[in-house]
Amino acid sequence: MQLSATTQALMSRSLHQWQKADNRELIEFILERYHAMHREQLPQAIQLARRVEQAHAGDSNCPEGLAEHLSEMYQELESHMMKEEQILFPMLESASYPQGPIMVMESEHDDHELALQHIEKLTNNMTLPEGACGTWTALYDLLSELVQDVRDHIELESRVLFVPEEQLAGRCCGGCQ
Repeated sequence: MQLSATTQALMSRSLHQWQKADNRELIEFILERYHAMHREQLPQAIQLARRVEQAHAGDSNCPEGLAEHLSEMYQELESHMMKEEQILFPMLESASYPQGPIMVMESEHDDHELALQHIEKLTNNMTLPEGACGTWTALYDLLSELVQDVRDHIELESRVLFVPEEQLAGRCCGGCQ
């Protein structure tokens, strides 16, 4: 996926720098950098995982069940992103702090982390067997990127976007949530 020049330039921002951005700018970045990217990464990973599982069935290193797990993860992540795009992000752009929807998203972030940990378990932490084919190598490279992207995405939302403006500005002790 080709990212816009603006998004590419914003990728080097730290969490502290994002804390100073307005929600609209942050949401636009999340939509292009993460939501669109996940929608490309997961179908590609599912396809590669199916090929690896078919070609290497019976190999003790084969990540059996990975394609199915990625398919389930894709459905869950797609549902999560749609709720953000249709419900939560518009509320946050209007300077509202919807505590209930944010709590639901945070709970789903915990579920996504468990799904990422399961990928790591199935792939032995993306450890390729000796002599792994190109498809297997491409799969683990893509999965490494996906896992890091999802974790970065969650961190940006949880530590910046979902934090009340008063708390980010230092005017709140955190108890007003």
